[in-house]
Amino acid sequence: MISEKENTRISKFLSLVLRHKPETIGIQLDENGWVPVDILLKQLGTHGHPVSKEILDHVVATNTKKRFAYNDDETKIRANQGHSVEVDLNYTPLQPPAILYHGTAERSLESIFKTGLEKRNRHHVHLSTDASTALAVGSRCGKPVLLTVAAGEMYTDGYNFYVSDNNVWLTDHVPVKYLKQKEE
Repeated sequence: MISEKENTRISKFLSLVLRHKPETIGIQLDENGWVPVDILLKQLGTHGHPVSKEILDHVVATNTKKRFAYNDDETKIRANQGHSVEVDLNYTPLQPPAILYHGTAERSLESIFKTGLEKRNRHHVHLSTDASTALAVGSRCGKPVLLTVAAGEMYTDGYNFYVSDNNVWLTDHVPVKYLKQKEE
């Protein structure tokens, strides 16, 4: 259908417009982050990024991180998490596993162990049940370091956790006392 390189390029651009800058192609996300598929496709084409519905289906279905989701009748699409624009994804608080993982770059450790994990310009801190996935995320910005998060203890202490449609665990902040650097 399309090359892996083209699939990645389209996925990255969709992440930009569905998570951070919808105005790049003149779309507006609704309060829950959805945009009609026909409007997205029209605006992608109008702004020099033509994508067919079949290619969009392929990108959504093959994205290894499951970043995007259709509504039930596939008339709307949204990013599953990671937004820097204001949206309400209607997540329900859930009890997390006892331990979750967060990958980061080694150069960020000093700051993290002063203030904890902060959501910064995103809606939530992203955590994983899988150490290798967390390490892969951490490697995007330098030498990766794996942190363990005492999520069960946080939950007992009153912190809320949510899980996105693509199984990323989310919380608002992880204080330092719940973090440990996992030695290799």
